Amino acid sequence: MRPPRRRASLRRAVTAAALATVVALSGCAATADAGAEQDSGAGYVAGDGSLATWEPEQRDGAIDLVGQTYDGEEVDLSQWRGEVVVVNFWYAACPPCRAEAGDLRAIHEDYTPRGVQLLGVNPRDDAATAQAFERTFEVPYPSIHDQGAAAVAAFQGLVPLQAMPTTVVLDRQGRVAARIMGQIDPTTLRGLIDDTLTETA
Repeated sequence: MRPPRRRASLRRAVTAAALATVVALSGCAATADAGAEQDSGAGYVAGDGSLATWEPEQRDGAIDLVGQTYDGEEVDLSQWRGEVVVVNFWYAACPPCRAEAGDLRAIHEDYTPRGVQLLGVNPRDDAATAQAFERTFEVPYPSIHDQGAAAVAAFQGLVPLQAMPTTVVLDRQGRVAARIMGQIDPTTLRGLIDDTLTETA
């Protein structure tokens, strides 16, 4: 995949979001570092809030991924071709994952009628832990139990296993259009989704 290029329509929103994210993530990183001193097995690494976008001509092929949700249902990304898909990598003990859950729920509610699918991917938690998170934060969309990190592998190095959360926007052809590493800014993510929706299939 070629180096990403930022879209002009998002520059102002991204600038404001980046400032807010730096402040938020600096607190998360400090919390993570303090926790690491007490518990070296925590394994939490904050994303840096960076945003990358790829123009249609820069994108590689479609992401192929089949996985099973915590309820035992099969999810196949190929069945969502023709729709924009937002994939959020998370786990229950990740502080920014918890902080962004409400924003993702609102995005799901607002964009599902417009042909947008949301999918969580959890490479760490067992069913009980993940489902408790989903109940607590009223997560309305499914998450794949990615125990073997197959989903991380499917994204070809775009999603570092230790940097959570990471959110990826796929275009209607299933190709990676954008990636946010770290807690989302909802305005920025909505702008990325809007831009991808307006693209010609």
